[in-house]
Amino acid sequence: MSRAVPGLRPTVLVVEDEPVIRLSAMDMVEAAGCEAIGVLDADAAARLLETRTDIRAVFTDIHMPGSMDGLGLMRLVKDRWPCVPVLVASGITSIAPADLPSGVCFVAKPYLPLEIAVALRQLIG
Repeated sequence: MSRAVPGLRPTVLVVEDEPVIRLSAMDMVEAAGCEAIGVLDADAAARLLETRTDIRAVFTDIHMPGSMDGLGLMRLVKDRWPCVPVLVASGITSIAPADLPSGVCFVAKPYLPLEIAVALRQLIG
């Protein structure tokens, strides 16, 4: 993945199968000063990560259809693109931040725009 270019907004890949939630999350990412690209499952996210070098972070839900869930996507990203941080969201709050690998942040649903902005700043600066 490429480094940030001064003056350009970092690109964040938003992975969420619920259209309304995906659009809301993309709005929050944009409000945080980033460019948002949305896809509906982890398989589409993996394909996009394989073809684009400008994605600076992945913001994913945990529960979604497809061959892997958000935690599977998180593991794939950390394995294949280790410098790309991941923001994981879920309504299940039993996930302990200490159980997540370095470069991964967790936010509980429902999340607020400020939570997303703070998490993205922590992950990508």
